[in-house]
Amino acid sequence: MVSMKLLRSALVAGFALSTCISACAAEFKVVAFAGASNWPFWIGQEKGFFKKNNVEPVLDITPNSVEMAKNLYNGKYDLALTAIDNIIAYNEGQGETTDVPANAGFVALFGVDNGMLSVMAKPDVASIKDLKGKTFSVDAMTTGFAFVQREMLKKNGMIDADVKWVRVGGGAQRLEALLKGEQDATLLNAPLDLAAEAKGFKRLIRATDELGAYQGIVGAAKRDNAEKNRAQIVAFIKGFKESVGWLANPANKEEALSIFLARMKGMERPAAEKAYTVLTDAKSGIYRDLKISDEGLKMVMRLRSEYAEPKKALTDASRYMDESYLAEAK
Repeated sequence: MVSMKLLRSALVAGFALSTCISACAAEFKVVAFAGASNWPFWIGQEKGFFKKNNVEPVLDITPNSVEMAKNLYNGKYDLALTAIDNIIAYNEGQGETTDVPANAGFVALFGVDNGMLSVMAKPDVASIKDLKGKTFSVDAMTTGFAFVQREMLKKNGMIDADVKWVRVGGGAQRLEALLKGEQDATLLNAPLDLAAEAKGFKRLIRATDELGAYQGIVGAAKRDNAEKNRAQIVAFIKGFKESVGWLANPANKEEALSIFLARMKGMERPAAEKAYTVLTDAKSGIYRDLKISDEGLKMVMRLRSEYAEPKKALTDASRYMDESYLAEAK
């Protein structure tokens, strides 16, 4: 006969298990590049916005877009914070590596920013036209923001052959190479551009000034994996959106800066304050509603139609995005 003590123990254990099943946060693996999209992520962790929504995201920083694509495809990560250009490239068989098959099945689920991209150069480079004959570093030649760089050269009367292209890796790697003097210029997103500027490097041009609308970073997944992980993805979007709202609230500025400076080693307070101003700008900063920009996506598709190989005319945006996850997260 079961004693009352054992029965009580079993009931307590059962209650604890059922509580954990309903309330314990599940690990959720995210990969990202160094940049602006990570600040809301850190806030979500620090302030408990993700945990409140029953998801426990873990963030890894990828060295480049090739590794990001391979690891997202093979299931190492549940979600990537990456350029939508990468998503389109690997869905169209135009990616940098054959380790990811054509029609990779990637899909963008929500938008983060317009890329916040600037051409940053050595102090002695006066204008973008002065880059002729100089080295320009990229992540990859067929994905990421390489086509943005090429379009800006074109708009300033230059062609690809006017500069020496060097594959270096993601933004953090390109920033390091620029600071070491290994290249003359590169395209950096916020807040990496501000770190370069603080070291005396020159902002030659902002991408949005040349291109207008442009969709930069999105939250993306492999389509079949996204459906399997739908509840976690919706929970992540909810937590991320709350984090963006908290970041944008001026009352939270000091605490937000403390979180940022603790995670961004080497970033000094003046640059961090500039980053805060840029990222929280209601018009050009991180998207408050997390909606993917229709016009921005059209620009990405236009650039890929012009520059990517093999040549394809890209017209169907629905191939690259699914807004149902964001709608469910409201």
